[in-house]
Amino acid sequence: MAFYQLVKTQKLPVTVPEIWDFISSPANLKEITPEHMGFVVTSNTGSEKMYPGMIITYKVSPLLGIKLNWMTEITHVKENEYFVDEQRIGPYSLWHHQHKIEAIEGGVLMTDVVTYQPPMGFLGAIANTLIIKNQLKQIFDFRTIALEKRFGKY
Repeated sequence: MAFYQLVKTQKLPVTVPEIWDFISSPANLKEITPEHMGFVVTSNTGSEKMYPGMIITYKVSPLLGIKLNWMTEITHVKENEYFVDEQRIGPYSLWHHQHKIEAIEGGVLMTDVVTYQPPMGFLGAIANTLIIKNQLKQIFDFRTIALEKRFGKY
């Protein structure tokens, strides 16, 4: 079965602690997700900041308004550098998302590496070609704009 990878970078005119405070809080996920996705965090994480082992549950409507349950686990965290979320229950056979930040002159460079595998083998590969990869690109394009509105353009 095929797996795919999306790599997205963004420069922002903020400090590492400023962006870390924002991206490491599950409460901010909705702000950087397109409204049409119907994204709602449904778990009480018990913490304002992500930590290894944290389980976050969501409702999301990625296609045709159909609500899906999604559960991710924060598997790795190195404060002010990176964290990784991995799907435990949800629409993908595999979902591994690395969020990295590093200081650069005048701000930060954020790099997202999403490695994923759609379900249903060959049919999932077709769905990726027709729908999934474009939808993921649109979600990250939305996030780019949302973060620029919040923090400014680099």
